[in-house]
Amino acid sequence: MEIDTAKLSIILGTPIENTELFKTAFTHRSYLNEHPNYPNPSNERLEFLGDAVLQLLSSEFLFHTYEKSPEGDLTNFRAAIVCTPSLAEESRRLGYGHFLLLSNGEEASGGRDREYILANTFEAVLGALYKECGLEFCREFVQKELFYKVEDIVKREQYKDAKSKFQEIAQERFGVTPSYEVLESWGADHEKTFKVGVYLGTSLKGEGTGKSKQKAEQQAAIDALDKL
Repeated sequence: MEIDTAKLSIILGTPIENTELFKTAFTHRSYLNEHPNYPNPSNERLEFLGDAVLQLLSSEFLFHTYEKSPEGDLTNFRAAIVCTPSLAEESRRLGYGHFLLLSNGEEASGGRDREYILANTFEAVLGALYKECGLEFCREFVQKELFYKVEDIVKREQYKDAKSKFQEIAQERFGVTPSYEVLESWGADHEKTFKVGVYLGTSLKGEGTGKSKQKAEQQAAIDALDKL
């Protein structure tokens, strides 16, 4: 199966030289189950690469844009920007779902608009752009196609509700509702600090500390989002 590279190059803003690279970026692993002789791998390795590029570029952008913000706030901003719902939103806007190679079952169940698939595809395409065009192009690309909404996220304090975002992702991707547990607490009764872990089943996904259990839970959710 071929992808419309002419249309894709317009969306990405660059000519596509390595067609197979970008075909891989849109190949969901389910497609390989039905096409065992398909020559390309799934997009998971490119997703891994793109995630690293995105972490670097988002951290760099926030570091220079919010010079007076402490590390904790920058972490919160980044988690809100690169979380699954945020990346899926941009994938929809860019029309990535149209190019996906999916199994018939995934296609029938709405895979082209499934949030985590679209978010993973955003990262996979970024990984392909990094290999094809280099870091500077990727920097310009994410500034145009993702970081444009940073100011609004910060202004509206959308970065604060990490727990609901993590719950949404966990239920969609793993079918599990997160649970929170106090791992440790210290300090006098009127100024305690709490360390909380967030779990999916018995698996610890993130940790956070705060002056209240609620704040520690938010930080744990942000940590879990960052790792996802």
